[in-house]
Amino acid sequence: MKIILTHEVSGLGAAGDVVDVKDGYARNYLIPRKFAIRWTKGGEKDVEQIRRARKIHEIQTIEQANQIKGQLEAVKVRLAVRSGDAGRLFGSVTPADIASAIKAAGGPEVDKRRIELGSPIKTLGAHETSVRLHPEVAAKVNIEVIAA
Repeated sequence: MKIILTHEVSGLGAAGDVVDVKDGYARNYLIPRKFAIRWTKGGEKDVEQIRRARKIHEIQTIEQANQIKGQLEAVKVRLAVRSGDAGRLFGSVTPADIASAIKAAGGPEVDKRRIELGSPIKTLGAHETSVRLHPEVAAKVNIEVIAA
């Protein structure tokens, strides 16, 4: 099935790309989560609009990405969440929580969709996440999850 990506999807492409994927992947994952729309001849007009919007929001150069990477890796991020007696959280830490904690700690504003969690954060302590700033640059952010 041909689809037009509306957001960047790791391993697949960036917003505005027209890609061919398996029908089930498109129907059950990409389209319901608004990561993509079905490709149509009329949809080709949307591709240019999506690409223009992507250029406005994305980091233009590798130098900019490396500068922001330095800022992110220098920031000490502490996230206070509710937890039980054994150090397990009530729920988990989401990328949106991490993005707001980075901003609150004095770091640059980060889009929550660029934050990659290897596995859900469900315990107190130190954790490491990755932030994709550019296709070639990713920053490692250390997060300390503490009890609220």
